[in-house]
This record gives sequence, C-alpha cells and structure tokens, in this order.
Amino acid sequence: MTNSKPYRIDSITEIHRLMGLPKPQHPLIGLVDLSKLKSSDVNSVLFELYVISIKRGCDKLFYGQQKYDFDEGLMAFISPGQILRGEENGVPINLEGWMLFIHPDFLWNTTLAKKIKHYEYFGYSTNEALFLSDKEETIINDIVKNIQNEYNSNIDKFSQDIIISHLETLLNYAERFYQRQFITRKITNSKLLNRLEDLLSEYFDNEDLISKSLPTVEYIAENLNISTKYLSSLLKQLTGLTTQQHIHEKLIDRAKEKLSTTELSVGEIAYQLGFEHPQSFSKLFKAKTNQSPLEFRQSFK
Repeated sequence: MTNSKPYRIDSITEIHRLMGLPKPQHPLIGLVDLSKLKSSDVNSVLFELYVISIKRGCDKLFYGQQKYDFDEGLMAFISPGQILRGEENGVPINLEGWMLFIHPDFLWNTTLAKKIKHYEYFGYSTNEALFLSDKEETIINDIVKNIQNEYNSNIDKFSQDIIISHLETLLNYAERFYQRQFITRKITNSKLLNRLEDLLSEYFDNEDLISKSLPTVEYIAENLNISTKYLSSLLKQLTGLTTQQHIHEKLIDRAKEKLSTTELSVGEIAYQLGFEHPQSFSKLFKAKTNQSPLEFRQSFK
C-alpha cells in the first residue's frame, strides 16, 4: 500500500536513507545511480532540495494531452517545494540514469544562489522534461562526472567554487537544449498555438464574459495542460510574445472589431470584454495601438 501523504525530504542523508543507499560523501550535494535503487512503497515525494536528473525506463510521458514514447535521455528539474509523483505501486526499480541532489545551503554566498531562480525550467512540471539527443546526453553526463569526481575528492576551500562552476555550465547547456526543443517540436508546438488561439477565441466569444472577467495566464495554462512557466518560455521562443501579450493581442483584435462594426459605447465594449472599469480598457487600448478607442472608431468615419 502506498503512502497518500508526500514524503518530505530536506537533506541528502534522508534521500540516501529512503533509497537504501550508503551514507553520502558530502552533506549538501549527492549523486544517485538510479539503477542501484531499491524498491520503495513511497510514490509521492516533497523535495526541499534542487534535483536534476536524467532518466531512462519510464516507458511513457505525458506532454500536454499527448503521449510521447522516448528511448533517449530525459532530463528533469525540480526546485525546493515541488512534489515528484511516481507510479501507483511506488518507485519503479527498472530505471537507469542518475539524480543529482543539491541542498540550497550549498549555493549560499555563491553566484548561483540568486541565478538559479532565473532558470525557468525549475518551474516546469515534471511532465515537461527535456528530451536529449545522444550527443546532448553525453555532454551533460560528462559535466556531472566532473561534479562527482570533485565531491568524491577531499573537500577543501576550492571544492565549492569548482562544483558551482560545473553546475552553472550544466544549467546553461540545459537552457540551450530547452530552446532547441521548442524549435524542433514544431508540429506539437503548432498544435498548441492553434489550441491557444481557439481557447482565446472561445473565451472572448462567450456572452457571459462580463461575469467571467479577463482570462488569466493561469486559466490558459490550465486549459492547455501545461505549466505557466513552460507556456511562457515556449511562446517567447516561437512568437516573441508572453502569454499575457497573446491575451492582450486577442483582446485588442476583438475591441477593434466592435469599435468598427457596432454602435456600442466604449464603456459597453469594455464591459463586454471583461473589464470592470472602462478606463482600464481605454488605457490598455491606447498603449497597444497609440490611439484611444474613440480615435480608432473615428478613423473609420
């Protein structure tokens, strides 16, 4: 029987104990060989650590509403406070790859302490992992071997700086590979963009929009079955616009349509588009078009 409550892990020692491994060689950073894991009935873990991993043997992964089979490396990132969920019967024992655990205290007083928060993929869902080619996986594995060699050596005053340097290199490569993935998955990404357009069109077509207010980024991401950060990263790469900017673009298009084809007042149009205050609508419209709603309407007369 599996545990229903997430198992909280806040130390490298605890993760080693849970996985049935020997005591770690470093108190704040550890590397686990997934092929050596013992079976566990824990299927939900709350990490208070940074976790970077490459896995094989997960069979299938959900990306949005679509399934992908994968034989190549799958890289995932978890930040403190995130939950990792496994299979219903606990942790699978046929995994290959590794998991790198980094306690936040290890980053204290280093360049990476603040910088790590700017890597958006730490905010992606676990089902939005990075698919690696063989060449990319080799690059990442070589960096991790350097990290492992360093923390297996005698700890001295240079150890932390050297490991931090390797970590930054690893994270920068991951950023590059994620940007590549956004480009190479063109078919899937095009479908997602189409779904985004359909979702916004359906939302602004709703006659009950007055009571619903404007669509939020969270609403869009939830309906597309992806995280807000992953959606933002994907859209910025493909279109140069954020999710919020896409919402505003659709809103302005609808506003222009109503201003040019109806006799509705600016206030009535604002309310129909979900604005609580007409002044907010007018301010946004002018910021996007360099014209007030009335100036735009008069240009058609």
